[in-house]
Amino acid sequence: MDTDTDTHTDVIVVGAGPAGLMLAGELRLAGAEVIVLEKESSPSAESRGMGFTARTLEVFDQRGLLPRLGELKRSPGGHFGSVPVDFAVGDGEHASVTGISQARTVSVLAEWAAELGADVRRGHGVTGFTDTGEHVEVQVRTPEGERRLTARYLVGCDGGRSLVRRAGGFDFPGTDATAELLLADVKDFELPKLWSGARRPGGMLLAAPLGADMMRVVVFEHGRPYRQRTERPSFTEVAEAWKRVSGDDISAATPVWVSSFSDAARQASEYRRGRVLLAGDAAHIHLPASGQGMNVSIQDAVNLGWKLGAVLAGRAHEDLLDTYHEERHPVGAELLKNTRAQATLFLGGEEMQPLREILTRVFGDDTAARHLAGLVSGLDIRYDLTALGDHPLLGMRMPDTHLVLADGRQTTTTRLLHPARGLLLSLGNDPEPAKTAQAWGDRVQVVRARAARPAQPGEPAAAEALLIRPDGYVAWVSGDGDLAKALHRHFGDPGE
Repeated sequence: MDTDTDTHTDVIVVGAGPAGLMLAGELRLAGAEVIVLEKESSPSAESRGMGFTARTLEVFDQRGLLPRLGELKRSPGGHFGSVPVDFAVGDGEHASVTGISQARTVSVLAEWAAELGADVRRGHGVTGFTDTGEHVEVQVRTPEGERRLTARYLVGCDGGRSLVRRAGGFDFPGTDATAELLLADVKDFELPKLWSGARRPGGMLLAAPLGADMMRVVVFEHGRPYRQRTERPSFTEVAEAWKRVSGDDISAATPVWVSSFSDAARQASEYRRGRVLLAGDAAHIHLPASGQGMNVSIQDAVNLGWKLGAVLAGRAHEDLLDTYHEERHPVGAELLKNTRAQATLFLGGEEMQPLREILTRVFGDDTAARHLAGLVSGLDIRYDLTALGDHPLLGMRMPDTHLVLADGRQTTTTRLLHPARGLLLSLGNDPEPAKTAQAWGDRVQVVRARAARPAQPGEPAAAEALLIRPDGYVAWVSGDGDLAKALHRHFGDPGE
């Protein structure tokens, strides 16, 4: 085996899906060198994910990525395990976006990562690796033959069947699959009526438009035993199952993509082992309910990227990497909990109908709908930063706030986060927070500003000052805790 000495790098990311490419971009913004290895020779046209939750939209916005995605269509409607929920409850902040294929998302993120200098190598499949304690040696099968690359860290973003997770010895506890759902994206066919979570004695049917000329159909049959597949189902199998459950014949449609998925739910017990880390589906698998999988995976990458980049650059202590597991593992655990609950409602038979009817009435209440929408959208995430204080904003994501800078120019907190640096917002008259943060000036931007409109009590802009991490989460609020301690925790020792 040859050693490719030209490609020793800071980080090797395995997998060029949404999580891997988002991570690559975040690492480049932090100044780290990164190689992305993808076993497939070309991007997939398949689209398991078809849109973004509100939190992912915020994540893209804080990096200036939303315009690249084109027109965004908000979808106020939603469901929790087929029980209708208004995700646009209140001011609409929980509304998601539909109609953006995962293939489109991958294309946009790949272009962005490449512009930032990430080295994306397709047709390069990882066959094994060794964590030496000082670096990771990675064996790669390339079109030119076997190669050995080295990196300071390795991150597995290689999906539910992750080789990095298995070869790295990560435990992956959870529940086995009990049900299989068949899926097909079809064109050249119009269903007699648009099914949306329709139930029949034989199972469940789902159909949704994917643009102007394509439809996604999903079918689940009660009593059909789950079996482990070695290859994808045929469209004939999907059409026959659809006919048995619905009575309708869809066999004349033209299949574009056929697949299947299950209700298996598993989560890695640790997201980091030495110099090897996991993100996205490599760390958690579940029923793809409410489109949460891709969204949580992208958010995993954003949480990890700035931390790993800061450690590599010497701008933070290595124990900052431990906070990746501490913050994102609970999010993954909640993801599995709510998708398992949805599976029970979604796949259950007539015995579940009384519960569905009761929950339909419960979820019709604005308070309940807002809580559930926040759970599914990710807007309710609050990282545990109680060691730094107890302010209600601490650990929450900073909402987009319009500001007037000291020189009169207007901006927003979201725009200020585009470079992925820490941000100390000085919004009042106390000069001390800005003075303290100046010692971390090489990694924390100090901005003096005021809110563009009078801030109400409890709003972030009502604070004298706030420390915001590169991922947009509030790490300190004036009058609560020690700013220097928060800066040390997230940004290491001060510079000269």
